[in-house]
Amino acid sequence: MNTSSLAPFDALVLMSFGGPESEEEVLPFLQNVTRGRGIPDERLVEVGEHYYGFGGKSPINDQNRALLAELRRELEERGIDTPVVWGNRNWDPYLTDVVREEHREHGRTRFLAIDTSAYSSYSSCRQYREDFAKTTTALAEEGIEVEFDKIRQYYNHPGFTAAELACVRQALADFTAEVGELDPERHRVLYVTHSIPDTMQDASAVMTRGYRAQHEELIEWIAGELGEELPLPSELVYCSRSGAPHIPWLEPDVNDRMEELRAEGVEGVIAVPIGFVSDHMEVKYDLDTEAAQTAAELGLAYVRAATVGVKREFVSGLIDLALERAAQRRGEPVESPAVTGQGPLGPGTGACSIECCRGRMDRPVLPQWETVG
Repeated sequence: MNTSSLAPFDALVLMSFGGPESEEEVLPFLQNVTRGRGIPDERLVEVGEHYYGFGGKSPINDQNRALLAELRRELEERGIDTPVVWGNRNWDPYLTDVVREEHREHGRTRFLAIDTSAYSSYSSCRQYREDFAKTTTALAEEGIEVEFDKIRQYYNHPGFTAAELACVRQALADFTAEVGELDPERHRVLYVTHSIPDTMQDASAVMTRGYRAQHEELIEWIAGELGEELPLPSELVYCSRSGAPHIPWLEPDVNDRMEELRAEGVEGVIAVPIGFVSDHMEVKYDLDTEAAQTAAELGLAYVRAATVGVKREFVSGLIDLALERAAQRRGEPVESPAVTGQGPLGPGTGACSIECCRGRMDRPVLPQWETVG
């Protein structure tokens, strides 16, 4: 494997969700996110209160700028001159605009995407591939031919997992400083991720282990690595549920679970945002605001672990993943390291199967290569 080349790709693109930068942008942003769902603006204004409480600015954009800078630094240190750009799904800089500019100014046509979601599901993986298809179609109508690929989902990659382990270890130290000795009867670790509809969870488990199981694998690995450092019971809980109340989503909600634990005599919890790579709105509002308030009302000691953010292990791991995918596309033998799992979409695989994580509507996706075994 050529460890210093990203050929055949012309550029890396950091692909993310996007977010508003001011109060004036909140409603248009939410309209973008929910387009086609028939949600009235009145309801969107209610949802926007989360953003208005932070001055209308989502933290995700600054976090992506920081990650972009660190990815560029990592490439420079490795002597790789492949450019890295940033494109969003729902707000400026939009993916299509960024790619159009890269093509017009530099003639770039082949893009490898690094997304900001570690796990497999429609919204955290396949929907990004739908975005690639939309962009290629839109640009083709302008006479611009481009193609995309993406790195594999990285929930079990050594870079991401090492960074996550460090976050948990520091949170344990912070919690111990606050409450004294850790007590499995009185304290719990709650690993928190974004809830998704049950149907989306089921679809994610058709070709992969599935969204929920991937989280559980990582939690089990962390427990094994920490050993006696982590004497507390741990479990997976969820946040950020949305949508119609009659549609089942993954449970329990972090706030509901804290209420149950308090009734059982638990006196303190560590919240680990294992499903999020940075402190964006789901972390700053759902955990730092709402869950922290719930804990205070219940009289629970509460510590929130950091996200992996721009930790060196995480950033380095993302570049390793890009190099891995580039080598696979060149047809070179590749070692694909992972701390857990073998089989579908585990180590040694490349692009997702076109069958992975289908949504309610069957939209075109890119890349359309079958899984590489």
